[in-house]
Amino acid sequence: QLQLVESGGALVQPGGSLRLSCAASGASFDTYAIGWFRQAPGKEREGVSCIGSSDGKIIYGDFAEGRFTISLDSAKKTVYLQMNSLKPDDTAVYYCAASKSGLTTLWPPLFSSWGQGTQVTVSA
Repeated sequence: QLQLVESGGALVQPGGSLRLSCAASGASFDTYAIGWFRQAPGKEREGVSCIGSSDGKIIYGDFAEGRFTISLDSAKKTVYLQMNSLKPDDTAVYYCAASKSGLTTLWPPLFSSWGQGTQVTVSA
């Protein structure tokens, strides 16, 4: 089973950018799909983006399309989430998660391994 560690969260001003990293260890990376999710206080967890490690297929949540970019470095077993044009509504704890199914999806129940999360705060 993969272990995941997120990093890169910070306080950023509206309109700014951040790059989150998700480092994986403990199992073969190649057959998993890796997703990014977020959860704001009082709100449900929502899918941000997902990438298939084997086929590179990518999907985004509607709010992320055009502003966020997910990428994968297989050699480093790391998935990145580049976030641009950040808004206060993007404030949340961001989690990465791994799905053994390999399916590119934003449905949380399919993800069996989760990181501890990294806080992103967008505020002036």
